[in-house]
Amino acid sequence: MAKKKLLEDIQQNPARIYRSPNDVLRDRRFNDGERLEILRAWRESDSEVASGIDAVIVEVENRLCSNHAAE
Repeated sequence: MAKKKLLEDIQQNPARIYRSPNDVLRDRRFNDGERLEILRAWRESDSEVASGIDAVIVEVENRLCSNHAAE
């Protein structure tokens, strides 16, 4: 399966693939930008885990900012 198609499929139902938002961070198939897309899609689709996802989103956004600052 192509990476783009895989990303689209995961975004449709992230909870089907991942047990927790932190599992998204450990998935080496995706870069931080793609991880953010998955986490944001998950937050929109599942209000029960939204607060946990927000914390992980902040972590990824901070990593992205750090990477851009280092460049």
